[in-house]
Amino acid sequence: MKGRKLKDTAPKDGFSRREREIMDALYTLGRASAAQIRDEIDDPPSTTAIRTLLTILEKKGHVRHQSDGTRYVYEPRVAREQMGRRAIDTLLKTFYGNSVERVVAALLEREEVAPDDLDRLAHLIDKAREEGR
Repeated sequence: MKGRKLKDTAPKDGFSRREREIMDALYTLGRASAAQIRDEIDDPPSTTAIRTLLTILEKKGHVRHQSDGTRYVYEPRVAREQMGRRAIDTLLKTFYGNSVERVVAALLEREEVAPDDLDRLAHLIDKAREEGR
């Protein structure tokens, strides 16, 4: 591929920046029209662009809609926590060779972790050991 420059436009987590913004707005609002979603986003694109992205997200299986008179009301198809677990699974597989230890180590090295957070993590680890995980 000598001499060719590849564009780095592929989303890292399966979502474009705007798709992530829309999903975040939907998770915050629960159910919303395109106009309501647009109002939730900083420096938003046009409502038409939001509708187009919602159609794409619906085709990908991330959102669904219901008719409410002349407008569509959208909601996430998957709960935020479940979507988070899917993202973590992808992160584990793609970047950390399915090693939970490596992910936790990377998170702990990323920034200072409050002592209370470390205590809660230690409790979760102890609980996982007791449960045989």
